[in-house]
Amino acid sequence: MVNQLFPSPFTVSAGFIFLPVMRAVCVCKKTRSPYSHGKKMNPEKISIILVEPQSPGNVGMVCRAMKNMGLSTLRLVNPCPLDHPEALKFAVSASDLLEKAEIYPDLHAALSDTPLSVATTRRHGKYRQEIFTPKEIVARIAADSGSNRSAIVFGREDSGLTTAEVSLCRWQATIPTFGDYGSLNLSQAVLIFCYEMLEAAGVAEKPAGREIAPGDSLESMYGQMEKVLLKIGYLNPENPAHIMMSLRRILSRAELDEREVAIFRGMMSQIDWASSEFKGKKGV
Repeated sequence: MVNQLFPSPFTVSAGFIFLPVMRAVCVCKKTRSPYSHGKKMNPEKISIILVEPQSPGNVGMVCRAMKNMGLSTLRLVNPCPLDHPEALKFAVSASDLLEKAEIYPDLHAALSDTPLSVATTRRHGKYRQEIFTPKEIVARIAADSGSNRSAIVFGREDSGLTTAEVSLCRWQATIPTFGDYGSLNLSQAVLIFCYEMLEAAGVAEKPAGREIAPGDSLESMYGQMEKVLLKIGYLNPENPAHIMMSLRRILSRAELDEREVAIFRGMMSQIDWASSEFKGKKGV
């Protein structure tokens, strides 16, 4: 039940879904967090990552949304000033999340220990395919959560995530909206994903899953793979990302563990060694 509604003093536009902000004071029924029951999704292993957030008020509202849904790990990539009055004002009783937010220089660093990562995006395109809804992607995360860390990644208010940043994530997700206007405020988008996390935690009892290789292991593998495939003439040196993006999507679907990453890296090392006398791409 909304008993008060009045406009916020600032507005943001959308890279991933962003509207003019409206503040709502709600009376909500309290519920005991299902995260504590049995072998459910562990909230300490779930991160919300904001990439270069531009509005301190938005960061504060994200903290509040996370605390509403029982999540507490906020990672910020090159954020706006966090000591701004708007950040504390809109965090309300979630200022503790704001104070302990983890700061990273780039998304690669923020995902280094996180094998289950989701890029949020409103745009579709050549490198943005197989996009899930929040409910679908949370089900994927729940199936593999176990001892694996997971993260939902949100982009800049005005431009969202870059294609390169999206490629660092295992999956992609978007919030379906009505009509042509798909923009949501950043905190609204975060709240929807966090709610689905809470719902999944309450109903999904999953056996311990495989330990999936973390982001830094995958990035090292991709780096080696690109170097070797360039050496043997498989990748176009003018645009290696064109094929590498597809290879990333294929291998992300496979959800490789550390042993499987080691197999791929061993294979790349053998190709590198065997091609030491490579004369150039065939037919050239």
